[in-house]
Amino acid sequence: MRQFPLELRHVAPGRVVEWRLRSTAGPAGADGGDPAGRRASFNQDKHFTVAEESRGADDPVASWLAITFEVEGALDEVALARALLGFVRRHEVLRCEFRRLAGELACEPLAPGELALEAEHVASFDSAERLRAFLVERFKRSIDTLSWPLFTMGAVLRPDSATVYLAFDHIVCDGMSMPIVVREVMTAYEALRRGEEGALPPVPSYLDFAEEQRRRYLSIDADDERLDYWKSFIARNGEFFPRFPLDLGVEPDRMYPIVNEASSLLDPAEAEVFEKTCLEVGAKPFMGLLGSVAVCLRDAGGPGVYRGFMPVSERGRGSWNDAVGWFVNTMPIEFDASPGRDFAQVMAAVRAGFGEMIAHIDVPFVRAWELLAPQEFAARSWPYPVNFFSYIDMRKCRGAERHHEWRPATHVWSARANGACSWFQRDADGLHMNSLYVDTAAARRTMGDFQDALRETVRSVARTGGFRRPGRLAGPRRSAEQAAPLRA
Repeated sequence: MRQFPLELRHVAPGRVVEWRLRSTAGPAGADGGDPAGRRASFNQDKHFTVAEESRGADDPVASWLAITFEVEGALDEVALARALLGFVRRHEVLRCEFRRLAGELACEPLAPGELALEAEHVASFDSAERLRAFLVERFKRSIDTLSWPLFTMGAVLRPDSATVYLAFDHIVCDGMSMPIVVREVMTAYEALRRGEEGALPPVPSYLDFAEEQRRRYLSIDADDERLDYWKSFIARNGEFFPRFPLDLGVEPDRMYPIVNEASSLLDPAEAEVFEKTCLEVGAKPFMGLLGSVAVCLRDAGGPGVYRGFMPVSERGRGSWNDAVGWFVNTMPIEFDASPGRDFAQVMAAVRAGFGEMIAHIDVPFVRAWELLAPQEFAARSWPYPVNFFSYIDMRKCRGAERHHEWRPATHVWSARANGACSWFQRDADGLHMNSLYVDTAAARRTMGDFQDALRETVRSVARTGGFRRPGRLAGPRRSAEQAAPLRA
């Protein structure tokens, strides 16, 4: 399971069916309960606020996360509809409508029994190209942060197979929610096909997580000692956001269309050797990759001390592993990757930097941003290109042993940006990279060279146990089209 642009997913043509979620009891909260009793998380509140402000300025900010996966054999539409409805009923955050009440963002969840699905035949396609264009446009038009429901569900049906898709607004899920989607929907679907109910055990609600988070951190101020890690980082960095250190050719206060690009860095055998090399010096594979990123940025003209943002899952603090929601905290990390340091020395620095970061993981990013950089917090985007690194080992997700059958893939999209973000995934097919960055000539050169250098660096670690020598590239770049497509 990996992440790459939806445009690169080959979906065989067929008949498109979508299942529309509707309420049987009117607007959310209409059952007479307390609609103001549930509050959004800090992540959700900031995300919704940006959508409100951009809509008011006629400058809409749009994005989505999606998953596609395969069903072998003729699709049982009734069974899939029941599986999808069960999935939505199971996760409270998916049943929520968000409303601004007295300045705060309220979540108004519908009761599970007040939801129903309506099937709709959308269109039939005899061309994979036209189908792909339709799905890309469908996701863009269907996902709206300010409108309920906050996701769309459908399938492309063929006589002997089907491709199922679900696309979500970020306000209700994160990247680690995507493996949960495919596992739960397919587990329920397969059980229903066998004539079983396939009921899953109850799962905790993300709204409970959000409530606990707000209770702990809403009242803190800028003098709270729990912000000391952030303050020390800011003091050394010179500002709240760690800048992406290479030229992307962007102008201040301007947003750009994006390039969404994916490729493979290591094949399965190389990834195994890379992991072994990291473990030999006491580092985890993501540390080896992060250190390699730091060395490549340094060799391309960046600083010897790496400073960047790193999203960290908050699911491990409780029983949230099977819950859908936005369980992500974004934290600053720094370590020394100066010239002359060998692989083991850089790994020791990464390990120490990561340990220090994790020791201060509690304070939510949005709260730290609001308290320590209020001027930037008032803006609708990060102020300039920010150094960002994300890594997920998809092999460790529940249900990964079935991924070769279901063939799931995740996809992210954003309308515009002012910098670059890179996500890395490890799966049974190796190590992969997906980057979204501004569509400028300088950014295309910079990110292309960076990708080449990183591929050579991680291969050098796998083959020789050390970093590559600066200035050497691995040869002609493979295009994203060559590296990424999956066949349905």
